Amino acid sequence: MLDEPDDAAFGLIRDQLLSLGADAVDPLEKTFENTFDPVVQERIQFIIRKLRQENLYIDFVNWLNLGSDDLLKGFMLVTKTQYPSLDEEDVIIRIEQLKMDIWIELHDNLTALENVKVLNHVIFDLHHFEGNTNDMAAPQNSCINTFLETHKGSPLSLGMLFIILAQKLGLPVYGVNLPQHFIVAYLTDTGLKNPGEEDVLFYVNPFNLGAVFTRREIELFVRQMKLKPEKSFFAPCSNQVIIRRLINNLIYAYNHSGYPEKIEELENLLTAFE
Repeated sequence: MLDEPDDAAFGLIRDQLLSLGADAVDPLEKTFENTFDPVVQERIQFIIRKLRQENLYIDFVNWLNLGSDDLLKGFMLVTKTQYPSLDEEDVIIRIEQLKMDIWIELHDNLTALENVKVLNHVIFDLHHFEGNTNDMAAPQNSCINTFLETHKGSPLSLGMLFIILAQKLGLPVYGVNLPQHFIVAYLTDTGLKNPGEEDVLFYVNPFNLGAVFTRREIELFVRQMKLKPEKSFFAPCSNQVIIRRLINNLIYAYNHSGYPEKIEELENLLTAFE
């Protein structure tokens, strides 16, 4: 029935398939492999894309409603707008391998600065993660699978990796939503329930190989950028804020490269925050 010549009749067929949800994807993919009709192939691709978008949106809303504590999960969900068949298990294994490399070198007697030195050594010296200075707006900077393959990323993706690994190891590291340059904060142990600027020991710039700095450097940066200082430039932010920034980064990237259908899907994800 996918080759139905009447558009109105096919519209009913399409809606029926869409109502089946994710269960319809596998049969449609098999049908796609066994047909050479370009019209049928185009229709199948459209239906599969819509089904995946709807399923992704539901997963994303669930992530938000469950408290969004798992930053890695949020990172993978956004990546699925570009790579719908993302192998989440492979991503988790890669992250766990990085975590183990750091864990081996950590011990209870290290200071906060020493903990950061270990993180920096493993992430930047051993595994050679670095900023993609040649193409900061490239979509692959914001997709976790390509980021883990190339080891090149944006300030945001490098910061997210730093946060994910640190938190998996029980270190109090959180993101800071500084405009134009995402950074992270290392907190005191007493500021974990409702962390604010007063709980920050120091800041870290993963895009600059994990350089450590203080509030004064942020103040200078804000002044240079001619921005009006705000509390959010210095205080830890939530995972929801980080993921929203990631989505906006991808929208910016696709605006430059010209993929309106990708922008539409990402803008749809943004509505989940409302």
